[in-house]
Amino acid sequence: MSTIKIIKPHEKDLGGGFVVRRSLPEAVTRSIGPFIFFDHFGPVIHHPTDNFDVRPHPHIGLATVSYLFEGAMQHRDSLGSVQRIEPGAINWMTAGNGIVHSERAPDELRATPYPLHGLQLWAALPTAYEECEPAFSHTPASAIPVLTEELFSARVLIGSAFALTSPVETFSETLYVDFDARSGAVINLPAAPIERAIYLVSGVIEIDGETLSALQLGVLNTSAAVITVSEDARFVLIGGAAVDAPRFMWWNFVSSRKERIEQAKQDWQAQRMGSVAGETEFIPLPEQ
Repeated sequence: MSTIKIIKPHEKDLGGGFVVRRSLPEAVTRSIGPFIFFDHFGPVIHHPTDNFDVRPHPHIGLATVSYLFEGAMQHRDSLGSVQRIEPGAINWMTAGNGIVHSERAPDELRATPYPLHGLQLWAALPTAYEECEPAFSHTPASAIPVLTEELFSARVLIGSAFALTSPVETFSETLYVDFDARSGAVINLPAAPIERAIYLVSGVIEIDGETLSALQLGVLNTSAAVITVSEDARFVLIGGAAVDAPRFMWWNFVSSRKERIEQAKQDWQAQRMGSVAGETEFIPLPEQ
C-alpha cells in the first residue's frame, strides 16, 4: 500500500472572510520533501465588496510557491518586482535573509466579480541557503512542460516527471505536478527515493485501491503506486528531498535557528525588513 497517511486540512481565515484550507504543517507530518506549508484557497467568487487583499508582510528562510487554477493576483515585493499571477504559471519567491511582499486583486478586476482558486506552498530553503539574497522568479504557463494522454494531462510545474523537466530552478530536489484527469484514467507512479504526497483538489481517486476524497492529502511511501480515477479529478503531486534539518516556524518566519526567528520578529517590529513601493499598509507582528 502506497498511501501511509491521510491528512485532512483545517480551515483558517486570513482576514476579510478569505478562508484557506491548510494541510501542512500537521501535528505529526511537518513537511513533505521541502514543502513545509500547504494552503488551498477557493474556488470562490471575488466580489467588488470583498477584501481578500494580503497586505505587505515579511518572510525569511523559505520560498513561496504560488499557483492558480482560476483568477488572478497582483504580486509586489520589496525587490521592486511587480507581477500579475495568472492560471498555470509558477511564481517562486525566495525569501532568504528577508523579503516583504503583498498579494492583491488586480486593479482592473476590482469592479467586477471573478473566480479565484489556487494553491500556495512554502518550501524550506536548505540550511546553506537560508540566508541567501532574496529573489523573485516568474515562469509563465506557456513554459511549463505538459504530458497529454487520452484521459489525463500532467503539468510538470517543478522538478522532473514523465521524462519532462520544468525550467523552474530550486535549491534542492523538488517535485510538483498538476494532474487533470477524467474518470477511468489510470496513472502509474514509479517508485522514487523521495518524500511524496497527493492532494486531491476535486473528484475522487484511488491510490492502490485506497480512496482519497476531495480536499485530502495522501502521504505516499517510496514504492510504486497506481492511481485510478473514479470521478473526474484535479490533483497535485508534491514532494522531493527531505528537509535537511528540523525547522522552527513562527508566523511567516522559518529557520533552523530559534534565535534567527527572534531577530526577524524584532526587525519587522522596527520595520527594518524593507518596504513595497506604492504600499502604505502592512500586517503588524502578531502578539502571539
